[in-house]
Amino acid sequence: MAVRLYQLTVDTHDLPSLARFWCGVLDWRILFEDEGEIVIGADETALPGMCFVPVPEGKTVKNRLHIDLSPDDLATEVERIIALGARRLDVGQGDDVTWVVLADPEGNEFCVLRPKKTLLD
Repeated sequence: MAVRLYQLTVDTHDLPSLARFWCGVLDWRILFEDEGEIVIGADETALPGMCFVPVPEGKTVKNRLHIDLSPDDLATEVERIIALGARRLDVGQGDDVTWVVLADPEGNEFCVLRPKKTLLD
């Protein structure tokens, strides 16, 4: 393989807060931290990871890229993630969809899907 996904980088105002939120969501841990970036992951050798970097501007439009999460139990995980600091978000999805749209504490959209076993189901 010539290339593989290494990490997702997320712009943020509050590096520690957002990194800890995503650690809680994904059951990951902080692998590296300084004032210019925080890297989280399952462990140092498990790719991909996430990197949080500081930016001065706030989020103003819908993300062009978002994370999809596949839980064991949709309703249970949505409530757990909301308790960590997420909020439900309406982006125009209908009542008949099989996923829930949430926003992290800084407003970045992500979806919690129905349980999935493969990329095609």
